[in-house]
Amino acid sequence: MASTVTRRPGYGQLLRTRGAWTFLVPGFAARQPFAMLTISIVLLVQHTTGSYGVAGAAAAVTGVSMALCAPYGGRLADRYGQRAVLLPGVLLHALSGLTLTALALIHAPLWALFAAAVPTGASVPQIGPMVRARWGVKLQGSPLMNTAAAFESVTDELTFVFGPLLATALCTTVAPAAGLVTEASLTLLGGLLFAASKGTQPAVAGARHARVEHVSALRVPGVRVLVVAFLGIGSVFGGMQVSLAAFTESIGEPGLNGVLYGVFAAGNMLSGIVCGAVAWKAAPRRRLVVGYGALALTASGLWTAHSVPLLAGLGLLVGMCIAPALITGYTLVEDLVPAGARTEAFTWLTGAVALGQAVAVTVAGQLEDRLWAGAGFLVPAGGTVLAFATLAALRSRLTPRPRNLTVARGVGHRAPVTVD
Repeated sequence: MASTVTRRPGYGQLLRTRGAWTFLVPGFAARQPFAMLTISIVLLVQHTTGSYGVAGAAAAVTGVSMALCAPYGGRLADRYGQRAVLLPGVLLHALSGLTLTALALIHAPLWALFAAAVPTGASVPQIGPMVRARWGVKLQGSPLMNTAAAFESVTDELTFVFGPLLATALCTTVAPAAGLVTEASLTLLGGLLFAASKGTQPAVAGARHARVEHVSALRVPGVRVLVVAFLGIGSVFGGMQVSLAAFTESIGEPGLNGVLYGVFAAGNMLSGIVCGAVAWKAAPRRRLVVGYGALALTASGLWTAHSVPLLAGLGLLVGMCIAPALITGYTLVEDLVPAGARTEAFTWLTGAVALGQAVAVTVAGQLEDRLWAGAGFLVPAGGTVLAFATLAALRSRLTPRPRNLTVARGVGHRAPVTVD
């Protein structure tokens, strides 16, 4: 039986993990609004200002703020517990999001929108990394970890199928502010439900112990390489959101925006399901390089699409290439980073996606305003090609260090500790 599990770890076995459902269900509810945030800001601000450049800039401030603050939130969660970070975070996020909505509706100056966007992004709850950290506790040393990484990627992408569709439908059929109001409300409700699930969160060391033993996940060379790769993935998400909105508006079919983005996210989700069901023989480092090369290649063709069917087809292919890169990157964290810093490591990667998305939204918005409808698709092409070149050059840093090596900390006469 044990050898069978090693060869073919599957979703059924993963979901039978004891206690998993106690954090999976509230975790799904809590992360759903994340996929609504950027597109809700873009659609609302573009409606009130008439500029995709301004809308992209406002969304970018939110993304940059999240990217800069998320790793510190992850470090605090590792040190003090997820619940201690979540409870004040979701309250601040809901309040900030509603403030940003009100300022946009009264046509407040751009600096005021930026001022509200900063706490909105800084307080985005990092539910995905927290769920992954909980899987790490449940499955420590298990071959199901790759399956769990795939499952989480599928869950993330499921939110990116429904999130943009819901936000677009609310903004275009109910009111321009409906998307952002709904996002703030769902974040508050889902975050509180997830925080209430205390039994499965990772154990928390005392603050005094954490100050002595904690080492930032960013000091691991492989994590820095993965951050660059995830920046490129973020450029795809940001570039697609703005460019699809501009393209569908230019052809007089703004409602297709959510549909086309949903096709893109569906490709991501479907390939994620397949990745989790396959017993891979190739090493994760090799899979990441090959998969990322395919992503760069397909993303480079987006700007050439001038029809809805062609754009849908290319978007599907791009989405299918993203999931393997995301899954493999998250799987590598389990091998590269000690257990006590994994939530932080996951948030660095999530933050990198947000930062790449923020930069892409800004640049793509400027290109859409100044060039042709669809010019923003040049951003995913450039972002993924640059990230792939970096990944290929520095791939040796993704080799995990041997486990169970004893390393002296060099602090007084403390006993050596084991590298996880």
